[in-house]
Amino acid sequence: MPRSGSVKCLNCHQFFQPHPRSKGRQRFCSHQDCQRASKRHSQQQWLSKPENRDYFSGPENVRRVQLWRLQNPGYSRKQQKRADKPSSLQEDLIAQPFDINKENDALKVQALQELLSSQPFVLIGLIAHLTGASLQEDILTTGRRLRQLGEDFLHPPTSGDSHHESSLTRSPPVP
Repeated sequence: MPRSGSVKCLNCHQFFQPHPRSKGRQRFCSHQDCQRASKRHSQQQWLSKPENRDYFSGPENVRRVQLWRLQNPGYSRKQQKRADKPSSLQEDLIAQPFDINKENDALKVQALQELLSSQPFVLIGLIAHLTGASLQEDILTTGRRLRQLGEDFLHPPTSGDSHHESSLTRSPPVP
């Protein structure tokens, strides 16, 4: 069932949503074949009007085109390079090989530096987004708890360090 406001394409017969600015006038969808059909249809409509049938023919149009061609010589033809007239003031550059790995390494360093400089902002924003917290104190508490969890993950406490584990279990969950 087509949605309300949808129109059936005159070419592919599929329903589509017309562009809001051309609502009521758009009769073809945006597929490439349908756009070509739209162009053919509009040209046929234009040429079917009696005042447009001979628009591009007749002695006045022939003369207009001839004058334009005299004023614009070589417009439709490719310009051939002449040997006695150089095409530019500079010599042609010779392509030089370059080290792809060297270029990639330079790009990686730049990207890493950019990431490191924005990392605190990203981390704070991520904590605020995930917890829904908007107060700095709440974000700080959550950040400290996450840092402690990360340290415990990377450097697990020894079996005799019960004080460390109990401090983690006592921290209240962040909303």
